[in-house]
Amino acid sequence: MFVVTHPFHPLRGREFALVTYRYNWGEDRVYFYDEAGLLSSIPAGWTNVSEKDPFLEMAQERCVLRFVDAVELVALRRQLAVKTIPSQAE
Repeated sequence: MFVVTHPFHPLRGREFALVTYRYNWGEDRVYFYDEAGLLSSIPAGWTNVSEKDPFLEMAQERCVLRFVDAVELVALRRQLAVKTIPSQAE
């Protein structure tokens, strides 16, 4: 059994039977059957299955992103902004 712990996930606080724990798509993931009986997965870090991040433990839920995660998010946002800005020729 595991509990979804991610603060913004719609399944937060819900408990599911762990079907398997695997490394897929570049991260550890937990697999479970959802309410419809379909096999689903979420990152293990969003559950109580994996070890807690020391930074997030120290932040005591006052901060949901580590500095490196925030930097990565900004870089991703910049990439998306460049792709969505219309060119000057249009």
